[in-house]
Amino acid sequence: MKTTPEHDAKIANMTFASVYPHYITKVERKGRTKEELHQVITWLTGFDDKKLQELIDEKATFEAFFSQATLNPNAHLVTGVICGYRVEEIENPLTKQVRYLDKLVDELAKGRKMEKILRQA
Repeated sequence: MKTTPEHDAKIANMTFASVYPHYITKVERKGRTKEELHQVITWLTGFDDKKLQELIDEKATFEAFFSQATLNPNAHLVTGVICGYRVEEIENPLTKQVRYLDKLVDELAKGRKMEKILRQA
């Protein structure tokens, strides 16, 4: 699925710190915890809580955030529609990675079991 260059640039320049509070609100409103959110983020990126806080404090863009991440080898198993885009069809690698994260947060908020969210091959 094609995204526009403007859309990709907007996502790349958005800061993780600006979106993170929304992730917390979304999962907590549905009865999940910040710890579970961190577990999902850690699974996708390899970041521990300390590194995550550093990236928030420095207001890292999603481009900087994912350039420092070690993407989970099973991240490609994250599929489905998020924000009107089918994740597996997104061509821009950074946009795809951000949408992986959005999809995982969405699944957490919808009450999906953690073992299903943290995909195993």
